[in-house]
Amino acid sequence: MSPSLDPETLEMAHRVFDMARGGDVDRLGPLLEAGLPPNLTNSSGDTLLILAAYHDEPAAVAALLRAGADVSRANDRGQSALSAAVFRRSEPVVRALLGAGADPDGGSPSARETASFFELDEMTALLPPPGGGGVVVQSGDQAAAAVRVHFLPAPFAS
Repeated sequence: MSPSLDPETLEMAHRVFDMARGGDVDRLGPLLEAGLPPNLTNSSGDTLLILAAYHDEPAAVAALLRAGADVSRANDRGQSALSAAVFRRSEPVVRALLGAGADPDGGSPSARETASFFELDEMTALLPPPGGGGVVVQSGDQAAAAVRVHFLPAPFAS
């Protein structure tokens, strides 16, 4: 059994997760440099990276990647940072995660499955083809598909 955390520690943890969600790299960066674990998770298994990716915070994603955040970690529902970024149609975050080695077929649903299910052709175009390869770059106008249902439940939405 894990020891209980005191109220001050819990409050600090909540603030850190809010920093990731809000892209507050001015405060998050120094904490990471001082040794804050970049793979810190909340009670739902959401890592700081997953939250920053879902909330479309490229600077926070970059800071977490520099600090060694694990791009392969999934939350308790099997969702990865890459699938969250694809769902949110965040090209800069998708590119950063792919550049850091994120697997488009990892997690459940995977980033590739997410893009396919929601008909996010512009996100599918960013993903390497199944079986490997690099980031696919596609130019020109790409119409964003409408999201038909709410895909990622709380705490992503919080």
